[in-house]
Formats: sequence, C-alpha cells, structure tokens
Amino acid sequence: MKKVFTTGQVAKICKVAPRTVSKWFDSGRLRGYRIPGSQDRRIPRDQLLRFLKEHGMPLGELEEEEWHKVLLIGTEKLFTDRITELLPETDDFKFEIANSGFEAGTLAQSFHPDTIIIDLGLGRSESIQITANLRKNDIYTTTLIIGLAGEDEADPDKLKEYGFNEIFKKPFDSALLSERIRTIAEAKRED
Repeated sequence: MKKVFTTGQVAKICKVAPRTVSKWFDSGRLRGYRIPGSQDRRIPRDQLLRFLKEHGMPLGELEEEEWHKVLLIGTEKLFTDRITELLPETDDFKFEIANSGFEAGTLAQSFHPDTIIIDLGLGRSESIQITANLRKNDIYTTTLIIGLAGEDEADPDKLKEYGFNEIFKKPFDSALLSERIRTIAEAKRED
C-alpha cells in the first residue's frame, strides 16, 4: 500500500493534468510537502483520501484498499442491521451478506473480505465447512473469521480448532464485536 504520492500519480488517480494537482497543492487545498532542495511535491495518502472525499471525487484504485470489507454469513436481520449501524460506510466499512455456504464462497472470492462473520445458526457443520474451505486458500490466512455461537454451544473455544479466530457466544454485545472489527480495520490502515 503506497503511503506517499507524486503529483503525477495523484493526477492519474484523479484523472486530471499534473498541473491541476500542482494548483491544488499550491493553493493549500491538497496538503503535502516539498522535497528539500527541490520543487517536487509529495502528497501523503491520508491527505489524498481526505481531499478526494471532501470533494466527492471517486477514490478509484484507492477505494479497494480503504474499505474494511465485512462478509456476513447466515446472520439474523436484527444483528445485520445493528452491526451496519455500528460500523457505517461513512467510516469506510462495506458489507456483503450471504445466506448459504455456496453464496458465501462466491462472495468471498469476488468481495475479498477482511473480516468474515459466520452465524453458526446457519448450521454448525456447514459453518465449520465454510471456515475450513476458506482457510485452505492462502488468500484468507490473514482474514479475521468470527463465529457467532448459540447459547447451547458447550465449548465455544473448541471451534477455534476449525479455523475461527474468535467466537462470540450469544447473547453478546454487538458493540464489543464492532469495536473489535474497528480496531483491526484501524491497524490494517496503519500498516
């Protein structure tokens, strides 16, 4: 993930002439710094993103990196509504919902989620199978997979043996779960 951009790179992202980017920089609308002993300008990633969002411009190739994508599998509508409320798109979270194992596999490949939440209410064995299949693929080794276990789950931590990173046993506080995801998203953005 690129941390600093030249005016030429910013021009390419914004689909404008490099001179336009220089004008934005010189007027103070696009913040950055000059290379000492040179007139070359550099724009830090966070300033570029701020500028693009402030002006309603598309994030282009930066969009994919900026979003923390969450795939919800088999979750109840009440939970889905609550988690999307706690982690809104305005804070750079994006959600997709799958209601079956097949749909989960398809969405995982096209959506490339950073976090996957699987409600074991979908079926314990199907949920374990989904997780096992994801973990077989190197793309998902760093993906956070969270299981939502029912009250009747005797040993929720045993589920970690199947590839889940964390288990939240019902009833649980959705705010705690959303805070955990937010912490991971912020750590990822700082990498």
